[in-house]
Amino acid sequence: MKRGIRDGIPIFLGYLSVSFSFGIAAVGKALPVWSVILTSLTNVTSAGQLAGVSLIAIFAGVGELALTQLIINIRYALMSLSLSQHVDRSMTTGNRLICAFFMTDEIFALCRAQEKPVSNRYMMGVGLISVLGWGLGTTLGALAGGILPPSVCIALNPALYAMFIALVLPQAKKERAVLWVASISAGLHCVVRLAPVLRELSSGFALILCAVAAACVGAWLFPKKEA
Repeated sequence: MKRGIRDGIPIFLGYLSVSFSFGIAAVGKALPVWSVILTSLTNVTSAGQLAGVSLIAIFAGVGELALTQLIINIRYALMSLSLSQHVDRSMTTGNRLICAFFMTDEIFALCRAQEKPVSNRYMMGVGLISVLGWGLGTTLGALAGGILPPSVCIALNPALYAMFIALVLPQAKKERAVLWVASISAGLHCVVRLAPVLRELSSGFALILCAVAAACVGAWLFPKKEA
């Protein structure tokens, strides 16, 4: 476990800064401090939380929230399946369920990069230090947002959108397909919000439709070659 904690320190530091911004911005959207902290402790998903907070702020329905989270976070199921082939015999079914809660892009990348099969203790160490960074950063940000004047919190609201961009840009630089899909999604969203009939859709469902449509176009234009 010690080696997992040590290897997870860079993730801890990265999560600490990102979640701090999330905490401030979420409180700036009039969400209670306790709910913001609880969100990070029970949902370790940066993009999912950002989308969730944005939808909650516009009073989106439960159906929109659930469908959005499914679309955004379904990749974790695929990551878990992939990583399940790279664990040793110490990983019991109960351990797998716990480790599934820890699954994020960064944790998956770190564990999958290990030369030897990942042990339960190693992944627990990585997961615990990472979740600690995410929860601590959110707590500090939420508390700071609760103390700061409302005008300052409102000014920090764009941090949510900056965090969305920060999530997309690194992948867009590596893969042209990601850049195209993100651009198509943004273009479709502009069309939906301006079209006479489509603009009557709620913001949540408009976001879902544009994301799914852009993903389908991306899969058609940039199919993955079979190994």
